[in-house]
Amino acid sequence: MVQIYGTLGPACSDTGTLARLFEAGMTGVRLNLSHVGLPGAAEQIERLHAAARQCGVTAQLLIDMQGPELRVGVLPAPLELKDGAFVRLGRDIPLPPAVLSRLLPGQEVLLDDGKLLLRVAEALPDGALAQVERGGVLQSRKSAALPGVNIHLPAITDSDRENFRAAKDCTVTGVMQPFVRGREDLEAVREALDAAGGQGIRLFAKIENLEGVDKLAELLPAADEIVIARGDLGNSGPLWKLPALQKHIAAACREAGRPFMVVTQMLASMERNPVPTRAEVSDIFNAVLDGAASVMLTGETAVGKYPVEAMRYLVHTVREAEAYLQSV
Repeated sequence: MVQIYGTLGPACSDTGTLARLFEAGMTGVRLNLSHVGLPGAAEQIERLHAAARQCGVTAQLLIDMQGPELRVGVLPAPLELKDGAFVRLGRDIPLPPAVLSRLLPGQEVLLDDGKLLLRVAEALPDGALAQVERGGVLQSRKSAALPGVNIHLPAITDSDRENFRAAKDCTVTGVMQPFVRGREDLEAVREALDAAGGQGIRLFAKIENLEGVDKLAELLPAADEIVIARGDLGNSGPLWKLPALQKHIAAACREAGRPFMVVTQMLASMERNPVPTRAEVSDIFNAVLDGAASVMLTGETAVGKYPVEAMRYLVHTVREAEAYLQSV
């Protein structure tokens, strides 16, 4: 049976909403530790388990590490970026020093899973001046990507190690390693997790760039599950190449007998609307037909207006796909 995950966030942080998500068929949740540490999420995790107990469910809890993912720093308030406007990267939009040093004229900068697009106009001593080509509202701690630029950061941060030490007590069942670049990343995480008492916690390898795709063969034996993380993976090149990458990863996982998850924008329109698009429903159905062992909602449950409705559509579509597979 395909496992079905939601993501914890303000839209589903109360016990009542979490219970309705479990009643709809959710089997587990993801907690993104780029925004909070495990100790700081203790009350949220307790509400999660209280809701699961209420529904007679043993919930799976996945934590998403900080790892080598690039993110915007903390903003004093949400920042509106208007098309054509200029903004200072490093001052108006805080970014890691490793990013600021690579900002050359003409470089694209993608923010928030590519929703926002900036282009560097001028390199400055403390960052860069960039023009907004695709605007919107930027929130703190959203993802950042520089297409075509490899920025190597440590696989494990100090915050990750602290979270590993709390993982067992917080009933974590899986750790998601972002931006896996090679088998050595996974081995480092496994070693650190085991040293912190996390033996038995499953390791999920998130494929989020072309480097991860190229190293897929060496990742398969080292991961318990592969995650086709289409947000940043879709930023690694022209978006129209993403479906082929997804099919390639799925086929490699099937051949190796390694389970895989499909995630990102499965029901993105339901962050605002009570009914999904036909394309979104077809996307979920086809992910199951391709052999996905699990699927996940992110913003739809974390910050969307219709978290329970989104979960119902996801569950019904997944179960319909499973029934179809049994009938052919």
